[in-house]
Amino acid sequence: MMLAWARKKLHSALPALLLAPSLYLLSAPQPAHAAPAEQVIVDTDIGDDIDDAFALGLLLNSPGFEILGFTTAWGDTGLRMQLLERLLRETGHGAIPIARGIATTSQTPFTQARWAQRGSLPPAAPPAVDFLLQQIRRHPGQVTLIALGPLTNIGAAITRDPATFGKLKQVVLMGGSVRAGYRKSEYAVARPADKEYNIAADIPAAQKLFTSGVPIVMMPLDSTQVRLDEVERSALFGHGSPLTDALALLYHQWADSYQPWSSNTPTLFDAVPVAYLADRRTCPATPLHIVVDQDGYTREQPGAPNAEVCLALDKPLFMELFMRRLLQ
Repeated sequence: MMLAWARKKLHSALPALLLAPSLYLLSAPQPAHAAPAEQVIVDTDIGDDIDDAFALGLLLNSPGFEILGFTTAWGDTGLRMQLLERLLRETGHGAIPIARGIATTSQTPFTQARWAQRGSLPPAAPPAVDFLLQQIRRHPGQVTLIALGPLTNIGAAITRDPATFGKLKQVVLMGGSVRAGYRKSEYAVARPADKEYNIAADIPAAQKLFTSGVPIVMMPLDSTQVRLDEVERSALFGHGSPLTDALALLYHQWADSYQPWSSNTPTLFDAVPVAYLADRRTCPATPLHIVVDQDGYTREQPGAPNAEVCLALDKPLFMELFMRRLLQ
């Protein structure tokens, strides 16, 4: 009789026992979903100064980004495309689109031309303005434009279709000089604000951007004059990855050519906006109202803020992030 009772109880409990695993799965803590990747387009004048190459190296080696494409800016935009094509192909990123920017006259030496000439022009590459506006339409409110050179392509995109350009998530740029100008050493007394190259090269385009209403995050000379010293260079160039090998060759061509500091120590201007996007703590921003005047100065004036401006870099945090990611 006891055996029959036990069988009856087991039979009545079977549905609950069979259901228990599925109940556990429903109630068990689920792994957190990864944050969506930041969709970015990079507008770059890579090939003149060396900082663009280091900035792109940091971007390519950083998680959390979906690179929609690169657009070339200023001067010989075709040769810049060849440089990008070779860099991306040799580092395993050859599928990323490259668009050709508006060619201009430039007085700045293309220091990495010999390395670039061994790259190839991508077939049927779209014009930069077409590509930029197309990507904004495909991803409205999601695209961050990283501007690392003169703003000619950006000004042309605003002129052609301001409504579409206005659907950018934000523009994060290296450009301008607010409270401090150029200096050869972080220990030197800061100069007054200067006309910074990326802004002064195409003043009307910069004026269009700063009056466009698009959210702007600005890294001026105040926060971007961080040097890549010999100890860090030796660690990078001895690392032996395809990316650091490419950076080493580009660096040596730059050092062997004219460059404005008359020194072999590069300044990582353009790496700061990329580091900011990777970790906002590297360059905390202050809301300011910035006006681009007729001479190319970026003046801080009273008024509603139109830009978030980083005035001081957290150099230890920046360098730790920069070196750790490039030495992967």
